[in-house]
Amino acid sequence: MVPTLAEAFCAASSALLLLFAFPDFDLWPLAWVALVPLLHRIALKPRPAASFVSGWLAGTVFFYASCHWLTYPMIRYAGIPAPLAYALLLPAAAAGGIFIGLFALGLARLCGRFGAAALFLAPALWVACEWARLGVIGQLWNAVGYSQAFRPALIQVARFGGVYAVSFLVLSVNVAIVYALVKRNARGALVSLAALAFVALALFAAGQNMAPRDGRAATAFVVAVQPNVIPDFNRSEAEYDVLRRRHFELTDAALKELDERAARENVGGVALPRVVVWPESPMNFSLGRDRRFREEVARFVGERRVSLLFNSLEPAAGGGGYNAAVLVNEKGLLAAQYDKIRLMPFGEYVPLPRWVPGADLLGGVVGDFTPGARYTLIPLGGEGAPRAGTFICLESAYPYITRRLTQEGADVLVEMTNDAYQGDTSILRQHLSNAVFRAVETGRPLLRVTNTGVSAHIDERGRLSDETGRFVEAVRAWRVSRSSGGMTFYVEYGDAFAAACALVSLAALAATWGRKQRFQF
Repeated sequence: MVPTLAEAFCAASSALLLLFAFPDFDLWPLAWVALVPLLHRIALKPRPAASFVSGWLAGTVFFYASCHWLTYPMIRYAGIPAPLAYALLLPAAAAGGIFIGLFALGLARLCGRFGAAALFLAPALWVACEWARLGVIGQLWNAVGYSQAFRPALIQVARFGGVYAVSFLVLSVNVAIVYALVKRNARGALVSLAALAFVALALFAAGQNMAPRDGRAATAFVVAVQPNVIPDFNRSEAEYDVLRRRHFELTDAALKELDERAARENVGGVALPRVVVWPESPMNFSLGRDRRFREEVARFVGERRVSLLFNSLEPAAGGGGYNAAVLVNEKGLLAAQYDKIRLMPFGEYVPLPRWVPGADLLGGVVGDFTPGARYTLIPLGGEGAPRAGTFICLESAYPYITRRLTQEGADVLVEMTNDAYQGDTSILRQHLSNAVFRAVETGRPLLRVTNTGVSAHIDERGRLSDETGRFVEAVRAWRVSRSSGGMTFYVEYGDAFAAACALVSLAALAATWGRKQRFQF
């Protein structure tokens, strides 16, 4: 089971090349060659047990290095010594790395049975392992396809197969290179060129019709506020009052600017419904529990003739609380509420039975929210106004949530998030890459409203505009309209592509126990 020095070196090389393809390095072309060292060693010397360890090593190194920001809140907010925080990150990285180890194990088995031709099963096998990672440990963070998030022309296949389809194409290019290196003859070169031509054709076909869609008349304005509130659990009530006022003052300034712009353009913009969106907040606004804040919000929206969508800690049945997005309309009434469905383990709840020693104590530290159950849409105005599918923070990493919101009739997606707890680290753009894919998969514009950045408008093709800076105050105003109601293949059929890859992979692996046969081409 012990990899040779060469195998370990190739595994580490693939991990580092893949790391550089992701934010904040953003050397995205490297993803198309990053796995060549690992795949090449497996194809030349397909030892299943040693390949599993090599793959596990590659995955662990990659996830540890790319998710180093997980240590930031441990050190800054939990007071955990830095060496211990970095040690605690290792089990999480190793858990994600297991799935790359399983990929390497399966590929070694296939190559040992069918020869180098089995390399062309690697893209399907990789997708199957990414899909399994989301299903088993609930995380698809930094799937290979996400490395291409900021290159719209390369990610349009996500409308058909989600981020998995982009991962498939990236692996296909890696495989084509490795196959040519292994064969080193004219036939091998031709087969590799054919594989590259397939990838190019898929990208070209999916990238058609990337021109902006015919403009539908705007039916509402959304004003996004980025308040830049740094989390601090030791603030006094007076300091919280100051921060609340900052939210209202930024909103006031944005509304005045919007009115002035509408007057200059003479487009009648002030006649459209206006919805102000505040991000997920580290301040724990609570509309249902804080009477003074509730009255302040009602007075503000009534005077400005706006609706306000914001993050709120709302009471749940049984004494718990929801991490909710609530909309207060121009009359100061609660018009809609979405309760966060996918909670963050060890951040919003403790994924341990109550009888485990220390579970109750840990719940008091990290929070113990109640998960929501309904995919509630938020109306951005009165009758005929767009309806928003609103989701909160890391729900952007779960494609099924935005898919379901779109199926329910969302015209636009709104993400409310707060990444301040992880500091000015690579999470800011890694998290943004998730939102880009959710827009492409659903064919819906996505309005991203953050506490400390990066806030942005993402169109249905994944193109970003109006990006804000990091850790600065900012406001943005965007026109929104009703959608045509059309559904992408991904919205209609979900992870059908990933499921097909899993079936192909299982069938191929099952065939390795059949009659011995080696395919040569």
